[in-house]
Amino acid sequence: MQPLEKEYTIVRDLPVGMAYDGTQPFAVWQTSAREKLAELLGMAHFTPCEPLTQIEWERASDAFHEIRFTFQSEPDYRVPCHLLIPHRVRLAGVMVCLQGHSTGMHISLGRAKYESDENTVAGGDRDFALQCVRHGMCCVTIEQRGFGEKGGNPNPDCYVPAMTALLSGRTLLGARVWDIMRLIDLLKAEFSDRCDTNRFFAMGNSGGGTATFYAAALDTRIAAAMPSCAFCTYADSIGSMFHCACNFVPNIRNYFDMAELAALTAPRPIVIVSGEKDDIFPIEPAKSQFARLQQYYAAADAADKCVHVVGPEGHRFYADLAWPIFEKLIQGEFV
Repeated sequence: MQPLEKEYTIVRDLPVGMAYDGTQPFAVWQTSAREKLAELLGMAHFTPCEPLTQIEWERASDAFHEIRFTFQSEPDYRVPCHLLIPHRVRLAGVMVCLQGHSTGMHISLGRAKYESDENTVAGGDRDFALQCVRHGMCCVTIEQRGFGEKGGNPNPDCYVPAMTALLSGRTLLGARVWDIMRLIDLLKAEFSDRCDTNRFFAMGNSGGGTATFYAAALDTRIAAAMPSCAFCTYADSIGSMFHCACNFVPNIRNYFDMAELAALTAPRPIVIVSGEKDDIFPIEPAKSQFARLQQYYAAADAADKCVHVVGPEGHRFYADLAWPIFEKLIQGEFV
């Protein structure tokens, strides 16, 4: 047996320590599970601070008004963002758009900065912010740590920050979630006159889908989530092949599999998007996890708020399949 095979079998066969067993109210289980997840992500090691928001510019286009701003999420760490407000808002709330491993958040805006961006923007339905505008929804892009302006131009640079974070009890994934949570604080406090900050949503593909999962699990202000190509078993995705170091959370498989993680979103709507041919989040274990997730949503009396969308191709988003379901769910029309 080789080392990876040995480690894989251990992860595969571990019991799920935080699995819901029905002996207590579901909401009580969620509270304790969120506390454990926050501990594993190292959230206690992040320091709140004043945002010190700086609006760098504002522009109007035919379809939306755009505000480029930065804010401080931790002392001496600033986060770049773009807020898009459609001229005709149809869906109330603000979508947080999260790119995966790419050259940065400009992909969500449908803008190419580097030669490789043309193919990324053109394929895979990754222009999340523009999709939101077309659906009449306010949205905000955020530069995730290790991507774009916050590391690795033009290639993502996650490995060293992820490993260094572990030395102090933090995780890079926890840092990304922290930035999302502080962004929501900021928008509620400073932009409620510019857009509807009564409800927030989150979406993303791959590493952006992963951040979506974890942020929605911890922050109940996220009213619905649409993560893409980030859902499987830990053993058959993160634990069985090469993945970026930013995906790894020490000790997490002793307590959670991905169904438990997603269950922390219940009873809020969640649309999980997978690719039939995704080779890094394989579809069969993803389907098995979703079957378990359905049981959790049933326990939360929200069986109709949990949907699995499977596209015919690989590791990408499927806008035409996912958006109609998401819209119905957040408008309370899905049956």
